This record gives sequence, C-alpha cells and structure tokens, in this order.
Amino acid sequence: MSIKLEVKTREKGGVNQLRRAGFVPGVVYGRGTESTNVAVARTLLEQALKTVGENTLLELEVGGGKSKHVLIHDLQRDPVKELLSHVDFLEVRLDQKIKADIPLVFIGESPAVKELAGVLVRSIQHIEVEALPQNLPHNIEVDISNLKTFEDRITVADIKVGLNVKVLSKPEAVAASVVPPRSEAELEALKTEVVEDVSKVEGVVKPETPAESGAEGKGGKEKETESKKE
Repeated sequence: MSIKLEVKTREKGGVNQLRRAGFVPGVVYGRGTESTNVAVARTLLEQALKTVGENTLLELEVGGGKSKHVLIHDLQRDPVKELLSHVDFLEVRLDQKIKADIPLVFIGESPAVKELAGVLVRSIQHIEVEALPQNLPHNIEVDISNLKTFEDRITVADIKVGLNVKVLSKPEAVAASVVPPRSEAELEALKTEVVEDVSKVEGVVKPETPAESGAEGKGGKEKETESKKE
C-alpha cells in the first residue's frame, strides 16, 4: 500500500518562516541521487503518518514533477509544542530490498493475565525485517492469547509476518511473556525500600539548622563577651 503526498521544492534557509506558515521543511535523498530540499504541509504529513505510519511506501510528488518512491527515514518534533519540525524522505527503488525496524502491536488477551492475575511483559517493541519497499508492513501483530501460564513465551520465531518479508532479528529473542503478580510481602518490602531511599535522600539534602551546627550558641557567647567588655 502506498499513498501520494505532494511536496514543494524550497531554497535553503528560511525554515522558521515555513514552519510558521504551516509547513514542515525536509529533504529527499537516496543512493545515487542528488538530495532535494522540500517542504510539505504539516496537516498532510500528519494525516499520512496516521494512515500508513513511517514504514509504508509513499509516492512523493515533488513540485508537480516526476513522482519519487520514498520512505520516511527520520522525523523531528519541537520539544515544547510537539509539532513536526523536520522530515527526511529516503528515496528507494522498488526492485531493491531494504532493512527496517517494524513496530510490534500486541493483540488478544492472555489467560495468564486474565485468570492468574499475571503481568504482561513486552520485552521488545520492534523487530528488524528485510523486504522490498512496497512489501514492508506498517506494523506486525503479535497475538498474546497463547500465553496461558507463567512458563509460556512468545519468541521472534513465533511471530508471523508476510510471505515476502524476511525477519532478521534473533529468532530466540523473547517478545512477550507473563510474570506472576507480586505477593503482599514483596509489595510491603518494596514500599519499605522506597521509604528508606527517600529518607536517605532527605538526610543528604536537609541543611543543618543553626542550633544543630552550634553556630547560634557560639555567636551568642561572643556577643555576651563583647557586652561585658563594653
């Protein structure tokens, strides 16, 4: 699946003005091609991200010219406003495989969680795959309904991907498991440990009072001595 995204070419500089006008500055580059500075409407880019994500092929229409097949290679956001501030598009060839990290989406319900009150542990969030750009999945679903006991594991080898997608991550890596709930004794010990740690921190940062340091008493004696001399 690919969607079209229209961008316009731009000159270097003036990126703040573009951002204020509702555009995201970016660059299109690829192996054996000359990089091109572009700008894309922020609303259109956000919509594309919600629709297909970062790993799906985009058909980029640059300034009304020839379309380029690209992937979103890097995104930057303003740390305060959280608005998109820059985007890198990687131009790809449809006949050459590429490697990419694909996010995992955990679906279903684990009996070990529902019936045994266990806690689901997601050990990895992405797996690395290799495929033609047009075959890269947006995400990969992992069904956790097979986690019935605390001994069950879902490894990378258990994860199903498309026929045209090759998994590069280690097959024995654990993707998900369920651990037993903490006992009351463990929870109480954890609370005690936290309280002790906090008290230690407070003891370090707590400043000495004049009475504790003896400064006030010393100062008082000095004043009394001076008074007698007078």
